[in-house]
Amino acid sequence: MPETTPTETTVAEVLAELADLEDPKARAVNERHGDDHGVNLSKLRALAKRLKTQQDLARGLWATDDSAARLLALLVCRPKAFTREELDAMLREARTPKVHDWLVNYVVKKSPHAEELRLAWSADQDPVVASAGWALTTERVTKKPDGLDLAGLLDVIEARMKDAPDRLQWAMNHCLAQIGIDHAEHRARAIAIGERLEVLKDYPTSPGCTSPYAPVWITELVRRQDSKTRA
Repeated sequence: MPETTPTETTVAEVLAELADLEDPKARAVNERHGDDHGVNLSKLRALAKRLKTQQDLARGLWATDDSAARLLALLVCRPKAFTREELDAMLREARTPKVHDWLVNYVVKKSPHAEELRLAWSADQDPVVASAGWALTTERVTKKPDGLDLAGLLDVIEARMKDAPDRLQWAMNHCLAQIGIDHAEHRARAIAIGERLEVLKDYPTSPGCTSPYAPVWITELVRRQDSKTRA
């Protein structure tokens, strides 16, 4: 038999652990959201906590193309160790919404290449890739708005969000809401755009949760912020 490297052996061992954690009920729930893993995420996080940061293992797990393994890879990797080219390739390889979201939120946002990728992805013709660019833009809207043309972003959202594919539409809507929440000078326009486009107006929302419909989302989050300020 060919000799295996320690990393390959470790990947095999981890895959075996993930197989033991497989839950058909969890898989059924995830599949309704477009995902294809059957591992409870709390148990996945517990496994990641035990494994700690292991960049070589993360690369090996990602290469398996298994969604649970890729989610685990994103928890045990070293975000700043990936090159711009690697992150771009990984995003295009991310087949499911959860892997896509974790890659952007847990890895790309912590990367020194985040701004360069934000600009490139936002202009990409692939709507799923473009949605990642908008997610990074939303991060900047909240945390590093200096240099952003917020009025220009609202122009683009107003022109394109209504007819955008689902995942891109969702990302643009989040950006719209965040502009309205975080930037009072643009709030009235953000709400007006949401009211005119009516994107996600009828989205089913569980009791106690805030609707993703931008006018409601903006109004509720601003109310909460004002309540904290007065308290």
